[in-house]
Amino acid sequence: MKTKLFVSGLLLLLLSSCSKYLDKTPDEDLTLKDVFASRLHTEAFLTSMYAGQEWDINPVDPGNRAPWTGSSDEMEITFPGSYVHYLNNGGWNSQNILDNWQFAYQTIRKANLFLENIDQLPFQDGYTQENKNSWLGETYFLRAYDHFMLFRLYGAFPIMDRAWNTSEDFTTIKRSPVEACVDFIVKDCDKAIDLLPIAVSSDKLGRATRAAALALKARVLLYAASPLFNGNNDFKSFKDPDGVNLFPQSYDANKWKVAADAAKACIDACEAGGYGLYTAAGNEPLQNYTNIFLQNHNKEVLWATNYQAFQHLERCSNPLSYGGYSIMSVSQQLVDAYRDTLGRNVITGYNADGTPVINSATGYTENGFTAAAGKYWPAGVSNMYVNREPRFYASVHFSGQMWKNTAIQMWYSGKDGASKNASDFSKTGYVLRKFSNPLINIVTNTGWDLKTFIYFRLGEQYLNYAEALNESQGPVADVYKYVNAIRNRSGLPNLQDGLSKEDMRAQIWQERRIELAFEGHRYFDTRRWKIAAATNSGNLYGLNITAGTSATDASFYKRTVVEKRVFLAPRDYFWPVPQSELDKDHNLQQSMYW
Repeated sequence: MKTKLFVSGLLLLLLSSCSKYLDKTPDEDLTLKDVFASRLHTEAFLTSMYAGQEWDINPVDPGNRAPWTGSSDEMEITFPGSYVHYLNNGGWNSQNILDNWQFAYQTIRKANLFLENIDQLPFQDGYTQENKNSWLGETYFLRAYDHFMLFRLYGAFPIMDRAWNTSEDFTTIKRSPVEACVDFIVKDCDKAIDLLPIAVSSDKLGRATRAAALALKARVLLYAASPLFNGNNDFKSFKDPDGVNLFPQSYDANKWKVAADAAKACIDACEAGGYGLYTAAGNEPLQNYTNIFLQNHNKEVLWATNYQAFQHLERCSNPLSYGGYSIMSVSQQLVDAYRDTLGRNVITGYNADGTPVINSATGYTENGFTAAAGKYWPAGVSNMYVNREPRFYASVHFSGQMWKNTAIQMWYSGKDGASKNASDFSKTGYVLRKFSNPLINIVTNTGWDLKTFIYFRLGEQYLNYAEALNESQGPVADVYKYVNAIRNRSGLPNLQDGLSKEDMRAQIWQERRIELAFEGHRYFDTRRWKIAAATNSGNLYGLNITAGTSATDASFYKRTVVEKRVFLAPRDYFWPVPQSELDKDHNLQQSMYW
C-alpha cells in the first residue's frame, strides 16, 4: 500500500500504530513527497507533533493519559470513572492499561518521518537554513521527549530511530537496555541543544527551545541515576530474548555527578538567556508561588503548552458552590507535608494506627479553632490551618478559607459539602487550589483566560541539581544555595547548617513534594526513589466528610480513611505493556512481574 497522509486544515497526521495507515480518496490526500515539497505542509506536519504532547495535563478523565496526581499520595479523584482507581485498587493489568505505549510511538514515528524527508524541501518561499535548523532541533527534542515518556513508565523500551516500512518484520522489535535508552534520549537532546535558540519570540511560544532540551536532558539523567534505574536488584534478571541484560547490573555513583552537571548546565544557560525564578510584584511569597501558574510563559517557564481556557480543570478544582465539581480532592498526607512559617515540620511521622506524631515545638495542634485572623487565614478556621507556609494556602482549598470573597464550607451540610451533590464532592474535605484563577466566575461563565500547562520550569532544575549534587558530593554549598532559593521565594528561611547527606536528602525530597505538587512529579519521584511501596500502599486519609453541621463542628475535622490503596512491589514500579502490542510481536517482552 502506498503510504499517504491525510491533510485537513493544518495537516493532521494520525497513525494509529507503527503498522496502521489512513486510506483516503486521492483528491483528499498528499503523499510524503507532496508534503515535503511545500513549506506550508512541512511546517504543519511539524506542528502536528505538538498536538500529541498532552501527557500530564488532565488527571481526572478516563480517556486521558495523566493519572499521576490521583494515583500518588497527593490526591484522591472523586469521579468514579477515572482510570486512577484501577491504579489505586490494584485492578490495572495489560488488558485495561491506558495505551500510552502506542500514543508515544505515534509521535516518534512522525518525528522519524520528518527527519527522513526534510531534506526534500527546497529553500524557497522564505524557507531558510535557519528554519531548517530550528525545525530539526524541535523534532529531535520531541522524539527525545516521547522516548522519555516511555522510559519513565516502562524502563527498557524499543528505541525507534527510524520510520519502519510496512514491508518490514515488526516482530523483530524488542526492548533496548535502560542505559542505551538513556543514551539515545540524551543524544537527541544534545542535537536539539545545538540547533535551537535558548528562547523564542512571542509568536512562537510553546515551541521547543534549547532551554527545554537542556531541561529534558537533566531530568532523564536524574532519573537514570536514581535507585529505580541504577543498580536495582529487583530487575537485574530482566533480559531480552537474546539474553542481554535490560537493567544495569550494578550501582554507578558517577551517574549522580553526570546528572548534577547536566542540571547545572541547564540552570547556567537558562539564566544567561534571561530565565530566572519567578517573583511577583513586591516579592510577596503567596503571590510568588501562585502566579507561576497564572502568568503564562513567565521567566521561570522553560517549556509549556498552550491549552485554551481549559475550563474542565477549573471546574474540577473549584468547590461546589463556586460552580465547581470538587473532584480533585487533596489528601491529608499532603496537607501534613506543608511546614510551618519557620520551615519546620509540624508532623514528623505517624503512629501504627495512623495518628500523626506532632512536632510540639511548632505549636501545631489539631484541636480547636483560631480566634484571630492571620495573613493567609481568617478567624474561625481549624488550628490545623494556622501558621502554615505560604505554599499551603496557594495550593489547597480548606474549610473556612476565603475564596472569591466567600468562605469555603466543605463539612457535610455546608454549601460545598458531600450532602449537596450525589456524585461530585470532595472525598477528603480538601480541594485543589493551585492553578485556579480567582478572577474566573464559573457560575456566571465569565473571566475565562487562556491557560498553559508547564512541562519544565527553572524551579524544578534547582531541585534536580541540588538532589544530584547532594547524592554525588554531599550537602556542599551549592546544595544549600539552590534549595534555599526555592524556600526563600516562598517565604521560608534558609535550611539549618550542618545537615548530613541523609538529612539533606530528606529535606530535598520534601521540598520537591511541596514545590512541585500536582505537576506530575510525585508519582514518578516516589518510584525512582523506590519508596512508592510505602507512600502508595495502605490508607489514604482525609477528613470526615460525612459529619459536620458548622465551621466549628469538630467531628468534621477528624482524620478519616478515604481509601485503602494497593501497591504491589516490585511489580507496580513499571507499567505493563498493552497485551495488544505483545500479541503483534513475540520478541516484545511483558514488563517483569506482570
